[in-house]
Amino acid sequence: MLFCLCSGRLLADLLLYNYVLRRNHHLTAQGKEKKASVAMAKSITKEGDALDGLESDMGALLTSENYIIVDIGANLTNKKFTRDLDSVVGRARDAGVHKIMVTGTTVQSSKEALRLTRLFPETLYSTAGVHPHEAKSWDEETEEALREILANHEVVAVGECGLDFNRNFSPQETQLEVFQKQVSLACSLKKPLFIHERDAHTEVLEVLRKYKDRLPPVVIHCFTGDASQAAAYLKEGCYIGLTGYVWKDKSEDGVRRILEDGIVPLDRLLHLNFLLMSKKLSQKDL
Repeated sequence: MLFCLCSGRLLADLLLYNYVLRRNHHLTAQGKEKKASVAMAKSITKEGDALDGLESDMGALLTSENYIIVDIGANLTNKKFTRDLDSVVGRARDAGVHKIMVTGTTVQSSKEALRLTRLFPETLYSTAGVHPHEAKSWDEETEEALREILANHEVVAVGECGLDFNRNFSPQETQLEVFQKQVSLACSLKKPLFIHERDAHTEVLEVLRKYKDRLPPVVIHCFTGDASQAAAYLKEGCYIGLTGYVWKDKSEDGVRRILEDGIVPLDRLLHLNFLLMSKKLSQKDL
């Protein structure tokens, strides 16, 4: 998910790809209408190459006053970024990214994510939670530890939590128990839920529906399901997050169709780990 932090060119191309697959509409940037066609989208390869001029066109949109761009899921606690975190964050800023959410997946990584936010105030924010892979590590002290981390204003969401019935690195029963505890925690703290789901669509919905009247905003991070599953999440009020999986999906009813058919409204779609919030443009302009 970190490709978006490494290349301004790739960032612009991927965002443009997402838009032109969604609609063959006019993009308004700095008072000029720019028509993005599906033909342009098909020219973009897996490596992020695009027709000459696309980067500057998208750059005009991104650097205008029309959008606030937030990377909603960056694994900056990974040791790979120990030596060059400053330059990574700097390149993200240069590419037009205003704020970055650093993902916590255990108590320890959530503490580390919070520490990083103190190094880049007003740019880095974080989440705190236990990933389903790590659910087996939950003990009697975990919830209180998460509460302490989440009490900080820089920590803006509970997660990454959820269910992964594909890899099952933790027993499914344990995953369900730990997920429900974190949903309850998010409800009590009124902080958004950052959810990971693999092959557990029905079970995730069952848990969320138990808290329907109390749920804070929910994002299904890195969605990899089909169109009907996306529609079901939307019906429950969830946001849909898409990542580089768009390149891997070869199914006829997956994330590519979601983009092509406009199944997810723009105000509920988190583009490739970026939340684009329109300040001046309405959906009909996109």
